[in-house]
Amino acid sequence: MAAIASGPPNAHRRFCLVLVKPSHYDEDGYVIQWVRSPIPSNSLASLFGLAKDCAERRILGENVDIDIHAFDETNTRIRPERLAATIEAAGSGMVMLTGVQSNQFPRALDLAKPLRARGIQVGIGGFHVSGVLAMLKGVDADLDRAKAMGVSLFAGEAEGRLDEVLLDAAAGNLKPLYNFMDDLPSIEGTPIPLMAVERAQRTAGGTTSFDAGRGCPYQCSFCTIINVQGRVSRRRSPDDVEHIVRTNYAQGLRAFFITDDNFARNKDWEAIVDRIVYLREVEKFNISFIIQVDTLCHKTPNFIEKCARAGVKRVFIGLENIDPDNLLGAKKRQNKITEYRDMLLAWKNAGVITYAGYILGFPNDSAASIMHDIDVIKRELPVDLLEFFYLTPLPGSEDHLKLHRAGAWLDPDLNKYDLNHICTTHPKMSRAEWDSAYRQAWQHYYTIEHVETVLRRVAATKANASNALFLITWFMGSINFEHIHPLEGGFLRLKFRRALDRALFQAAPHLSAHQARPAALRLYGHGDDAGCRRRSRDA
Repeated sequence: MAAIASGPPNAHRRFCLVLVKPSHYDEDGYVIQWVRSPIPSNSLASLFGLAKDCAERRILGENVDIDIHAFDETNTRIRPERLAATIEAAGSGMVMLTGVQSNQFPRALDLAKPLRARGIQVGIGGFHVSGVLAMLKGVDADLDRAKAMGVSLFAGEAEGRLDEVLLDAAAGNLKPLYNFMDDLPSIEGTPIPLMAVERAQRTAGGTTSFDAGRGCPYQCSFCTIINVQGRVSRRRSPDDVEHIVRTNYAQGLRAFFITDDNFARNKDWEAIVDRIVYLREVEKFNISFIIQVDTLCHKTPNFIEKCARAGVKRVFIGLENIDPDNLLGAKKRQNKITEYRDMLLAWKNAGVITYAGYILGFPNDSAASIMHDIDVIKRELPVDLLEFFYLTPLPGSEDHLKLHRAGAWLDPDLNKYDLNHICTTHPKMSRAEWDSAYRQAWQHYYTIEHVETVLRRVAATKANASNALFLITWFMGSINFEHIHPLEGGFLRLKFRRALDRALFQAAPHLSAHQARPAALRLYGHGDDAGCRRRSRDA
């Protein structure tokens, strides 16, 4: 069943490729899913574009059609049995679990298990696999679990390599590991990231994504980008980016998230932005963008004003901290706190809403110092939205490697490595103090008085005050009601539990209905995604 079935030489055959971007579990064990999810997956879009190119080139033979199905689990219910049935009906195929981060790896294994039980070929790739291969030489208990299940692991980037994987899958001979970490490809002129419009429209604002470049020149110790995508900038050409925008615009998509970790360090930023400005101002494309930059972006002549002309409406800035010793210890030497105010004012004068990430739990932090620093930010820095993160030793980062080598305690549950959980110890704060400081930070920044200040500042510029209010409401709703990080928030939460209870009854039929739900969470450690009332959203 795994390989393309043999038959008459000219018989028409099919290979079914299912791409799934997994979600992960919340505190109660439910998969985090929404009617409309937040940030679109660029990994999924990139792989879909590459797979579409493979299908058009008919790499499996002129008489073999490659059927491609792409799903993001944050906005689509995934039923492994249906995926398996689709592949079985085609006669051949595989499921690729794509862009899998560390916190999503347990969920990826849970999706893979029933697929493997039915003999379906499964591959897992993404930042966790790549980061562990890059920094720990593949030593990881969860990777061992995947290997024991017969799951194929992919490390690195798929440009120029997907052909090999699909040919192996069509022959029923997937390798246990595809490791391309030492050979990062050029992305100029490669097939563009692409997402079908019906999938993109399941994100907030119908947003799609693409990367104009990969890699980052800096050395932040908490970052995985530099160890997975490298420190050398690899870029798409301005022609590539224009092609991406035109292709998506033609299918009705108007909003884009440029996923470069730091677009301001893309050496071709100006040529790219000039193309977009032309599309907006001359051809009258109604398009908008979200980008990510560093705190020195305002030092680049014309960068902010040209981005505003190109339709950048929101910008995420890695502020990280305002304590110079903390920044130095994390090798965040590029962050100059003396420049923060000028940089934020420059974006504000351009009418762009600013997000800033702020990390809690650097070695010098205490509960009191964190509250003091937030007061300083509120008083001195005109940032709009501040989002807080625990300092998390993500697998693939230098921080994680150092703690691993030192034998320090690291939480064995990968599901918690989502920047919203404590995953190691702190030299000054107890776990309870650190956790309390994190939760208080949100309430301390988003007071009614400060929200009013933020909105007054936004209204005094060309930025959209109603949009800012909407985003603030989204942030606080995620924290106060859903108890998840705003980056995982969305519109209308979906929770499905019928299949979990049914699975529990099958495993332990002696339990009463009253006992079923809490026992299920204890037994499985997580929920399930059955019982969907929106069958049109099922995969």
